[in-house]
Amino acid sequence: MEQPIGKVTHYFGHLEVAAVKLTGALKVGDTIRVKGHTTDFSQPVDSLEVDHQKVQQAGPDQEVAFKVTGKARIGDEVLKVT
Repeated sequence: MEQPIGKVTHYFGHLEVAAVKLTGALKVGDTIRVKGHTTDFSQPVDSLEVDHQKVQQAGPDQEVAFKVTGKARIGDEVLKVT
């Protein structure tokens, strides 16, 4: 099952990091799926950052950044796989 938890707001290609505005809770260890018009990949969340500080979890209305295994695009949906 998949639950929408946010949208990609920025992708840093040289770092392979996506910035995501959350609408739900996300924590280290969760498996996510990034899905968009030309994007579709799943991965575990190995680390999370809020304002360049490492955190274990984040919630709605927070902007988080994490390393991604594929190219994310602005507007891609982020889903938590349960």
